[in-house]
Amino acid sequence: MLIPIPETIYTVLKDTFKSNDFEQSVHTIHDKRFHFTYCKAIVDQELIHHELLHHIQISEAEINTLHALKNMIPLEKITLSSNLEEISQSLIKGFIYVQMEPDLNEGLLIHIADLKRGYRSNNEADNEYSVIGPKVGFVEDIDTNLNLLRKEIISDKLMFEEHIIGSLSQTRVIIVYLDGVCNPQHINTVRQRLLDLDFDVIFDSSVLDQIIADNANSPFPLFMSSERVDRTKFNLLNGQVAILSSGSPYVISGPTTVFDFFLSPEDYYLPWVLGSFFRCIRYLGVAFSILASPFYVAVLTFHYSVIPQSLLAPIIESRTNVPFAPIIEVLLLELTVEMLREAGSRLPTKVGQTLGIVGGIVLGEAAVQAALTSNILIIIVSLSALSSFATPIFKMANTIRFLRFPLMGLAAAWGGLGIMIGLVILLGHLLRLKSLGTPYIVPMFPFRFRDFTDSFIRSSLSLTFNRPRFLRPLSIKRYKVKKNNDISNDYNNE
Repeated sequence: MLIPIPETIYTVLKDTFKSNDFEQSVHTIHDKRFHFTYCKAIVDQELIHHELLHHIQISEAEINTLHALKNMIPLEKITLSSNLEEISQSLIKGFIYVQMEPDLNEGLLIHIADLKRGYRSNNEADNEYSVIGPKVGFVEDIDTNLNLLRKEIISDKLMFEEHIIGSLSQTRVIIVYLDGVCNPQHINTVRQRLLDLDFDVIFDSSVLDQIIADNANSPFPLFMSSERVDRTKFNLLNGQVAILSSGSPYVISGPTTVFDFFLSPEDYYLPWVLGSFFRCIRYLGVAFSILASPFYVAVLTFHYSVIPQSLLAPIIESRTNVPFAPIIEVLLLELTVEMLREAGSRLPTKVGQTLGIVGGIVLGEAAVQAALTSNILIIIVSLSALSSFATPIFKMANTIRFLRFPLMGLAAAWGGLGIMIGLVILLGHLLRLKSLGTPYIVPMFPFRFRDFTDSFIRSSLSLTFNRPRFLRPLSIKRYKVKKNNDISNDYNNE
C-alpha cells in the first residue's frame, strides 16, 4: 500500500508554476538542506550566489531556524511567510523563496530582482520609433528579453516554454503565451512546427518566421515581427503566441492578420478619434503607394481620355522631349529610388540620410533636364515612396514596395484592365493565406462584424474590451468597462 506524500508549499508551487523559467533547487550546506524557489528570468543570479549562498556557506554560527537565517543574510526586504497567494505574487516580482528542512510549509521571501537588466541606454526601438509611449526594445540577449516581459506582465499565467533548435547552433527558442488566454491549438501548432525542424543553424528569428509559416512562397509576412516590448505585450494579452530566439532582437508573434501590420502603438496612446484618423491615413498611403505608378502607366498608355483638359496640356508639355514609353520611364525612376533607398540603408546613419536627400534632389533634377523623365512622374514617384514609409512594420513596407512592380507590368500590357486583373489575383492570394490556421484577412473574410472595432479604425476603449474573436481566446474579456451611470450610483451610495 502506497503512503501519500503530504502536500507542502514547496510541492504546491511546483504544480502551480509550469513556466520553464521557474526554478526549484536544493542545496546541502552544513548538513542542512535548503530549498530555493524563484523565477530565473527576473532575479539577479549574482545575488543568489555571491550574497545568499556565499553567506550561508561561510557562516560559523549554526542555522537551525529561519529567524537565524534572516538575521545572517545582508539583504533588505526579507519577510517570513507561509501564505501561498503572497508567495506566488512575490515570486513573479523578483523574490526568492528559501525554505529549510524539515518544515517546508514556511520560508523566507527575499527580494533579489534584477532591476538593471533590460533598461539600458542601447535598447531603444530604433526601427519602430514612436513619439508617445515607451521606447524600450528587445536586445540580442534572450535572458534580458525574458526579464523585460516578466516586468511588463506580472502574472503567473505568463508561460515560457524553451526548446533547443539547430544541430550546430543549439539556438534557444522560447515560446511565450498567456495560460488561460491563448488558444491551446495555436500553442500546439507552433510547438509541433518547431519540433519538426531539422536545421543546422538558426541565425535570427526571421529564419523561424519563414520556416514555420503556413505559406513560405508568399511575399506577405505571416508573423508579426517587432522589437518593441509594448507591441509584443499587446499581442500576448490579445491571445497570440510569441516566439523569442537567442541572438535576435526581434520577437515574432501569431496568428496575425494583414490589418495588424498597419497598427501602431501610438494609436492606443492617443484619443481614439486621432488614432483612427492616423490609421486611415496609413491605409490611404498604402493604396496610393501601390496604385499611383501603375495608374500613371495605364493612363498615358491607353486612357488619355480620362485626363481632364486642364491637366492634359501640362502632361503633354512635360513629356514632349522624353524618348521612352511610360513603362520604361516609370521603371527607370522607380528602380533609381529603390537603389537610393538600399544604398542609404547600408551606409552609416548620417551618411545615409545625406545620400538620400542629396541623391534624390540631384538625380531628379538631372533626369528632368536630360529629358529622361517628366516632372509630373517625379512628384508621383516621390509621393509613392513617401507613402510606403507610413507602414509601421518594415516587412510589410517591403511587400508594398514590391507589389507596385507587377502591377506596372500589367498596366503596360492591358491598361486599367491589367490593374484590375492584378488586384483580383492579389485578393485571391490574400483569401487563401492563413497564419497558424487563421484566415489572413479576417474580419473582412470570413466576415466578423464585432472585430471591426479595432481593424480599420480604433474605436473607443468602451467598445474594445473584448479580445479578437477570430483568435479564439479562452478568455474573451480583456477588461471591464464601468458605465458613467454606474460610477454615479457608486458615488451616491458613498
